[in-house]
Amino acid sequence: MYGTHELKKAFLEPAIKGDMVACVGVSEVEAGSDVASTKTTAVRNGDDFVINGHKMWITNGAQADWICLFCNTEQDKPKHLNKSLILVPMKTKGVTVAKKILKLGNRSSDTAQIFFEDVRVPQKHLIGEPGMGFVYQMEQFQEERLWSAASALVAMDRIIKETAKYCSERTAFGSPVINNQIIHFTLAELQTEVEALRALVYRSVYNYLQGENVTLFASMCKLKAGRLSRVVADKCLQFWGGMGFTEEVLVSRFFRDTRVLSIAGGTDEIMLQIISKYMGILPGKSKKRPASSTVSH
Repeated sequence: MYGTHELKKAFLEPAIKGDMVACVGVSEVEAGSDVASTKTTAVRNGDDFVINGHKMWITNGAQADWICLFCNTEQDKPKHLNKSLILVPMKTKGVTVAKKILKLGNRSSDTAQIFFEDVRVPQKHLIGEPGMGFVYQMEQFQEERLWSAASALVAMDRIIKETAKYCSERTAFGSPVINNQIIHFTLAELQTEVEALRALVYRSVYNYLQGENVTLFASMCKLKAGRLSRVVADKCLQFWGGMGFTEEVLVSRFFRDTRVLSIAGGTDEIMLQIISKYMGILPGKSKKRPASSTVSH
């Protein structure tokens, strides 16, 4: 949506094709949920930006070819109006991947801490307009949160299905454990919750494709997806018995991977804050409820 044709041709197209790996650099050690408080700076010098600072919790940071960097460029403006997005090739002098972080889950994708010391990139690597980075990033977060919820649906569908299959094959006291009422009732209830979330995700995506403001719905989707995933993971793992506590079955990986859904891309607490704001019940920060939140389809 933003960025020059030249930037899209040189970096975005190869990333879409899989020839390049991209990462997004927003969070810092002291600025995770409070995105506006990031400290990384990009100062204009001739035709370049000179970048100094660091980023934390960067997905794919250790293997990325380029980073979409969220940083301060308009030093004389308020913190919500002084941010910009700048594309930085990771092999640029001064870019250092400090460490690859060991994580509880999501181990198939690396997470890194990155430092920038007097990194020079052309000013033509600016994405969109200067000072609009906060707005652009908030827009991207809505897409990310909808994608996160949709991905969780796929994972939960599979885990419930595999758990039902395993419980049908596993016997205890001379009968398949699926015959135990607590098990088949629980799986039925979990699938019902998943379908309710799916309806909310579909409605939210529909509204998004209509160009409507989905901040409220995207926040609800992500909140529910993270919390429901944990419930599905815990209850399904329990039905696998001892096997569920091994690394030989998918449910144990799901149990580890799913925990990050309530942290990455906006914590549960931030989602609740956004929802409260749109409901008009957040003290001192009420926001008008978007029209899309009252439309039925």
